[in-house]
Amino acid sequence: MSSLLISGGTVVSATGTARQDVLVEGERVAALLEPGSALAEAIRTGSAVPDRVIDATGRYVIPGGVDAHTHMEMPFGGTFACDTFETGTRAAAWGGTTTIIDFVVQAHGQRVQDQLALWHEKAGGNCAVDYAFHQIIGDVDDESLKAMSELIGEGVTSFKLFMAYPGVFLSDDGQIVRAMQTAADNGGLIMMHAENGSAIDVLVRQALAEGRTTPLHHGLTRPWQTEQEATHRAIMLADLTGAPLYVVHVSARQALARIAEARDAGQNVFGETCPQYLYLSLEDQLGARGEQWGDFEGAKWVCSTPLRSRAEGHQDELWRYLRTGDVTAVSTDHCPFCMKDQKERGIGDFSRIPNGIGSVEHRMDLLFQGVRDGRLSVARWVDVCCTAPARMFGLYGRKGVITPGADADIVIYDPDGHTSIGIGPGRSHHMNMDHSAWEGFEIDGHVDIVLSRGTVIRDETGYVGSRSHGRFVPRGLSQNLI
Repeated sequence: MSSLLISGGTVVSATGTARQDVLVEGERVAALLEPGSALAEAIRTGSAVPDRVIDATGRYVIPGGVDAHTHMEMPFGGTFACDTFETGTRAAAWGGTTTIIDFVVQAHGQRVQDQLALWHEKAGGNCAVDYAFHQIIGDVDDESLKAMSELIGEGVTSFKLFMAYPGVFLSDDGQIVRAMQTAADNGGLIMMHAENGSAIDVLVRQALAEGRTTPLHHGLTRPWQTEQEATHRAIMLADLTGAPLYVVHVSARQALARIAEARDAGQNVFGETCPQYLYLSLEDQLGARGEQWGDFEGAKWVCSTPLRSRAEGHQDELWRYLRTGDVTAVSTDHCPFCMKDQKERGIGDFSRIPNGIGSVEHRMDLLFQGVRDGRLSVARWVDVCCTAPARMFGLYGRKGVITPGADADIVIYDPDGHTSIGIGPGRSHHMNMDHSAWEGFEIDGHVDIVLSRGTVIRDETGYVGSRSHGRFVPRGLSQNLI
């Protein structure tokens, strides 16, 4: 069995920092060595010699990132997300993410088991990092409810419902209650896309009829009230049924306020946000300059839930909720589409723009910039990007932590390094897209080395992994529940 020592670095966990060396044997962490310990001295004096030593002096040694919300090859509006499992997980590896949890899609008329088998076929042998699955339940009926319990035994323990997209994914309140009752019985976790889709559809039809067709109006027809209302309704139905609830990609401060209230009342309710809602805004990216603003460039930032107005204070409030713990985790909702032939479908009709932003490569860096800007502690950075999502989705102990017995998913991060995000020479962009939603962002930090299960898959020279390295990881039940 091969061995590797990471020496001289500062190990960062969700609870703090410590000067420790990390010994890796095979695919697992074997030991954390305190300076002066017997094993550390044996290695120092040469009586115990690892196969490889990585000098991490002056750098952080952190768990590999866990991105709990990705959509590789997702079908949407007649096209597919442009990152395959191969290209998307390679980009994740570049950015220090060593585990993704992707969404299996069941739309109306499809069988849950058939779709899960399809996702296994797409991902198997094509992933640079380890992967797991959530299951979208887009057609709540007796068969899919039965499948929810079957999937628990297969390591798929979380189930996403939609309050949006009528005719495609939307579940009515009765269907949501039935799915939540099932989850309350079998221990599964309900994930919710919380927007009032019926109200949004009315606003979209009205906007198009009035000639308001540009990308800006995607956000304007999905106002914060539709997110707050749906979030509150989901919380009440979860309270009614006793089901745990995880609200995905929260962008509105009012919706997070409802989540915080439920948590304060002791309810098993959790909120996720994404880098785009912390940094980007309706004004800055889509140019909210009035009804006549018509630049299609804004299609790059069309996503759902939408970007919110900076003038309304959403971004600052989301950072605050992140510090207080009412935002449990930061994921990406990585669902990339190219401008050419994909986003351009929406020229003249914003409702036809495929919804999604590509971020799987940049999440760790963007959140570290929050550390450098004084918005987060370094321990909280590791918590929301690595440890909390692992714990939330039944992976903790194996993923999201550097501890003996855990998978050796480890990132050596240089806090004094620099990363320029965007497309072009000297800039960081390895996702399969013809643009970057993060073009021009400068990060005061840098991913230097990435290990996945003890194998170096990125080093100072670049990506050195392989498409078949990643494995499917069956998950247990959420470890966050009361």
